[in-house]
Amino acid sequence: MFRYNFKYELKSLLRSRWLLLLSLLLLIVVLFAGYNGKEKVNERVKQLDKVVLEANTNDATMAKVLDSIEKGLQVSINPRRMPNAPMNVAYNYPRVAAIPAAPLTFISTGQSDLFTHFIKPSAYGDSFSLDYSELANPIQLLFGSFDLSFVIIYILPLIIIAFSYNILSEEKEYGSLKLLASQPISIYQWILQKTALRFFWLTLITMAVITITLLIFGYNFSANFLAFLQLVSLVCAYILFWFTIVLLVNLVINNSAKNAVSLLAIWVFVILIVPAVVGQLANSFYPIPSRTKMITEVRELKEELSSKQDKILDNFLRDHPEYASKDGNNNYSFWHKYIASQELVEEELKPLISSYEDQLTKQQDWVRLWQYSSPAILMQQSFNNLAHTSTSHYQSYRNQVFKFSKEWRNFFKPMLYGNKNFTTKDYKELPSFKYKAPKNNLVLFKVIVLLVFSVIFILIGRQVYINKIKKGTVIS
Repeated sequence: MFRYNFKYELKSLLRSRWLLLLSLLLLIVVLFAGYNGKEKVNERVKQLDKVVLEANTNDATMAKVLDSIEKGLQVSINPRRMPNAPMNVAYNYPRVAAIPAAPLTFISTGQSDLFTHFIKPSAYGDSFSLDYSELANPIQLLFGSFDLSFVIIYILPLIIIAFSYNILSEEKEYGSLKLLASQPISIYQWILQKTALRFFWLTLITMAVITITLLIFGYNFSANFLAFLQLVSLVCAYILFWFTIVLLVNLVINNSAKNAVSLLAIWVFVILIVPAVVGQLANSFYPIPSRTKMITEVRELKEELSSKQDKILDNFLRDHPEYASKDGNNNYSFWHKYIASQELVEEELKPLISSYEDQLTKQQDWVRLWQYSSPAILMQQSFNNLAHTSTSHYQSYRNQVFKFSKEWRNFFKPMLYGNKNFTTKDYKELPSFKYKAPKNNLVLFKVIVLLVFSVIFILIGRQVYINKIKKGTVIS
């Protein structure tokens, strides 16, 4: 009977041209989404390459001038950029601290349209702790980006609904359900096989389209096969989830028009309402303090401390006698006072910035807790993690840059207070930044969650069928 259903379904789909239409629709939409995402990634890479090239050019110039100075040659350069002065190097020749694009970044924009992906922390300023957001199109922020994750999460369920909303009701409305009931197979097994076959064909088409898209946009399967498997398993589990929803609605309602309306209502609830409610509750329970207010308070604190820099420097040298002048020379410059005040500034700002970070962390924890209330949230979180564009990735990047900025400043501190020149040897030992992505091992668990939901809906559908058999309302 399964072989007969397989042949019948394939012939039926080919005659109605559903397979061809869906294949073309998916191919066009997914290719466009992939192109759109890849363009964003290419622009990001282009910007980063430009910044890195500029930094490398400045470094090459610095190395040449430094070599000339050490050889006693005359150099023509702005005194404020003279590389033998350590704080000139610390301020004018910073390293580029970047979060590079991952192989699957183009599938999900995630938080990349809200946060910058590179920064140049120097010895002066607080860019390492505050300047992470970048200006973005407000319309794009409202509706999101049209990327592969958008197509899979929002559009693919609609295709599944259009493809299968009348699996059972169509047979009843055409009068063939009574004939099927006379065959040596239960109606439930028949509709389960029919749903499984449509799931098979649509999944096959979707996987083929996604694979073609990845190939076109240069995805390296051999080097990133595990990430590809995670992507495929998520998409397959998500498709199965929606097919089980369709199966359940067909069994419960069994009317084409009502099936379509009910499935669209479920789509709106699962895809739009639940994520909106979860996000709104996160903002209500854990409101993030105003960033503008925080920056204003930071500036006020810095102005207050700047007027006390002489006293701060005295206290700093008392706490760090190794940095005090050995020859009694107390002619300290702006940099001596500024670097000494930075530790106090960071200590004073810690509660303020922590309140901002804590609320953001609590919001993330809330979303992680309730992501299983909607497959849309679960899938979006998973895609963002695979693409390295999740909030946790940018939070980790922020923390790594903060640590590096302190390392950068501390590298020059002994030279500054020891009145030592910056040399070629010091240039070779300059700290460098390397981003380390946080590990994500929850993809398999999320796939299992979707499979569990699917099994539950299948079991519920079976119980509905049994109840209808007892009442004799399956084919009536």
